[in-house]
Amino acid sequence: MIKLNDNRKYFFKKGSHTTRAEFPVIEEVVGQNKEIIDLGCGDGSLMQILAKNKNECQGVEVSESGVEVCKGKGLKVVQGRIDTRLPYKDKKFDIAVCNVTIHMTTYPEVLFEEMLRISKNQIITFPNFAFVLNRLHLMFLGIFPRWSLFGYKWYSTGHIHQLSIKDFEQFCKERNVKIVGRHHLFPKPIRNSLQKLPIIGLLLNRSANLLATMAIFETKS
Repeated sequence: MIKLNDNRKYFFKKGSHTTRAEFPVIEEVVGQNKEIIDLGCGDGSLMQILAKNKNECQGVEVSESGVEVCKGKGLKVVQGRIDTRLPYKDKKFDIAVCNVTIHMTTYPEVLFEEMLRISKNQIITFPNFAFVLNRLHLMFLGIFPRWSLFGYKWYSTGHIHQLSIKDFEQFCKERNVKIVGRHHLFPKPIRNSLQKLPIIGLLLNRSANLLATMAIFETKS
């Protein structure tokens, strides 16, 4: 029997810490002195960063190991699904964050509707499935793009609702949700050099659905 590298289990080791390229962008957008809820908070690494900036943070995480790691860090976290009715009052939070998790839920539309209900502003991030390497991989090899699986197999990944930047924009349009901010992450060689040039940066952002690897959206309810 083949041993699977399976990320559907969402297991976090004791003392787990995560560093991600989008964290600084989210940190800047959030700012200070906000009441934040992190939906699908994992090991709590993002909440730790936000809490250092005088934000009051709490999280929801489906993984028991993730909840244990978060509590070990002194973070306020409850265990549960995030794509269902959440036990919070309308507009309780200044910002609801869902970082690289919306595409891993069974009911992403329910998750987003709940984010809109319980918070004044939302931050949603996800890998851009329309990234050029994904397109080329599918076109020339005829199999599910490996880049978007992050080392997993099509059958052993929790990434069950892959989407593109244009998909999310259409998703918001259908619900009359206002997008108030867009941020895109590009492959490192571009991100570290060309993106910093004003004209090149503008062109890259206009071609983000093709060239960006990650999208960070800000919405307002």
